[in-house]
Amino acid sequence: MKCRHCGTPLQHQFVDLGTSPPSNAYLKEKDLSTPEKWFPLRVLTCHGCWLVQTEDFAQASDLFDAEYAYFSAFSSSWLKHSEKYVNQMVERFGLGSNSKVVEVAANDGYLLQYVKAAGIQCVGVEPTASTAAAAREKGIEIVEEFFGENLAKTMVSSGNAADLTAANNVLAHVPDINDFVKGFCVLLKSQGVSTFEFPHLLQLVLHNQFDTIYHEHFSYLSLTAVNSIFQKAGLQVFDVEELPTHGGSLRVFAQRADTGTHKVSDNVARILAIEKENGLQSEVLFDRFQKQAEEVKNNFLEFLLHARKLGKKVVGYGAAAKGNTLMNYAGVKSDLIQFVVDKNPAKQGKFMPGSRIPIYAEEAIKQHKPDYIVILPWNIQDEVKAQLAYIESWGGKFVTAVPELQVH
Repeated sequence: MKCRHCGTPLQHQFVDLGTSPPSNAYLKEKDLSTPEKWFPLRVLTCHGCWLVQTEDFAQASDLFDAEYAYFSAFSSSWLKHSEKYVNQMVERFGLGSNSKVVEVAANDGYLLQYVKAAGIQCVGVEPTASTAAAAREKGIEIVEEFFGENLAKTMVSSGNAADLTAANNVLAHVPDINDFVKGFCVLLKSQGVSTFEFPHLLQLVLHNQFDTIYHEHFSYLSLTAVNSIFQKAGLQVFDVEELPTHGGSLRVFAQRADTGTHKVSDNVARILAIEKENGLQSEVLFDRFQKQAEEVKNNFLEFLLHARKLGKKVVGYGAAAKGNTLMNYAGVKSDLIQFVVDKNPAKQGKFMPGSRIPIYAEEAIKQHKPDYIVILPWNIQDEVKAQLAYIESWGGKFVTAVPELQVH
């Protein structure tokens, strides 16, 4: 396999998490009598541009189907983050009623609803039918296609050139990252700005966040790699911010390299230097990651087995892709975690891929009064603890497995 960006032959393994089905391929009851598609989950490192990427086994059509069940608007903390982003961008770049905002991977309209409320013209690009439909119910115009250079040209010709584009937590999801990023250069007006948010590879490595690795994430991104990708596509990174979201993310600001006039912030050189100092351009940092992942897996299994031996009832909260990676890597089934609760009705009544653990509404927690609740999306654990604080009334405790096992 060659690097998705620069074409360098990939020879160095970052981590091997065994095999698993796509992390968002939730099962219906009728599916329990049929086999699932399982793919190897191996991640490799490019020595040419330092892009970390999954080995090619699954296709995008296997990962993002019409019943794709990830809806952003079910996280209250993410909604607050998105509303704050819109307010900041309106102020920073002087957006108004004559401006056009395009969000790529608009999902269920979680962000563009705030753009629309501000009286700014907007359109979303969202290829998955289920989330696109949810966005349209909010009155948001949606182009239901995968984004790339050709779609960008079509959108510009139909009057959708953008003053601002947003792309949150999607850059990692695209198999052809060069074509995807090139589309933003085409879509932007001459003085337009593109922003991208993505989990920072440095945080993944330093804090052992291996459960953020799954097939839907084709790439694991550093500013070092992103800077190279953007340059090739005709974009210039002019600012970068560090965010607490998803265990530590970057928000990158880019402009057209041929027409953009924003001064390059010192933040860009600062983050690039931090990455280099921490070894993101070296094999040394990556070599110990496999051992760290195995240690988390083993400690998690030991906890679950000990709880079962003591007759304790353990359930999960959040039918998230993170949890599916963790449970399939550890081989956890419903004998160790009885069920998982999720706020999203699209997931309730279904089963986790691979582990086939049933997914229920929150009422199941109040009914069964578990001893332990494993918070699978650990990045929103504060939100979950506040929501489920009532479990203290029967002595229930929270558990997180990543970056290390903790019982709260």
